[in-house]
Amino acid sequence: METLSESSLQSLSAAVGMEGTGKNFYTPRFYNFLIAVLATSIRSFTDVRFHGLARIPRHGPAIILCNHISNLDGIFMTQAARRPIHFLSKKENFVNPLKRFVMTSTGQIETYRQTGAVDALARAVDALDAGLPLGIFPEGTRSRNPESPFLQRGKTGAARLAARFPHVPVVPMVMIGTREMMEPGKMGIWPWKKVEVNIDEPITFAQWASDPMGGGLSDEEMVRIAGLEDEGKRDEMSRLYRRFTDQLIETMRLMGAP
Repeated sequence: METLSESSLQSLSAAVGMEGTGKNFYTPRFYNFLIAVLATSIRSFTDVRFHGLARIPRHGPAIILCNHISNLDGIFMTQAARRPIHFLSKKENFVNPLKRFVMTSTGQIETYRQTGAVDALARAVDALDAGLPLGIFPEGTRSRNPESPFLQRGKTGAARLAARFPHVPVVPMVMIGTREMMEPGKMGIWPWKKVEVNIDEPITFAQWASDPMGGGLSDEEMVRIAGLEDEGKRDEMSRLYRRFTDQLIETMRLMGAP
């Protein structure tokens, strides 16, 4: 399979039109402490089984994508990564003072949906530039479906980030059983419920973009896209984002996402 040239990948990244804020991004020390405490306590009273832990990069930037069926999903994602993950979280989670303290002291990223995806993801760009892992629920929110299937149509923000950083590994992850351990809208946790965490092989947007079953792009096609007017370029990129996202959601379904 032919791969895109570095020049084409730079054009692809530029076509996303997404920049960071220019401010330094770092992991708060409290987050590292919290992970150490949580990891020990969670292992002692829950039945969580991880499959494919070695597939998550231990160093450098990564985009970890997971289905979302329970408030426990982010905790188990971080436990699987064995390093702090910086999650994208809606603005509403930063309104309550106590909740805002928890979110900011663990380095979570406040998104502003009303300002558009590019502005909303600016700090996510900063995090990846800093060599840190992002955690994203591509469905955009926890599933509201009352019964299976819970998996929803994905939003394209993760695809935009992956295209902006075409060499950063994208790691699909699936939670099975977290909804039974902690049902949405309820505070009770049933620790004896079994949870399975499946982790697939990582893929970069660069690999996907040149794959005939993925983006199907060639260097010639990237030259054509780069030469389009802004509106035409946005249309072409939006098509790629949607295809990447739909294939990701289908991958999660095949991985066992309920």
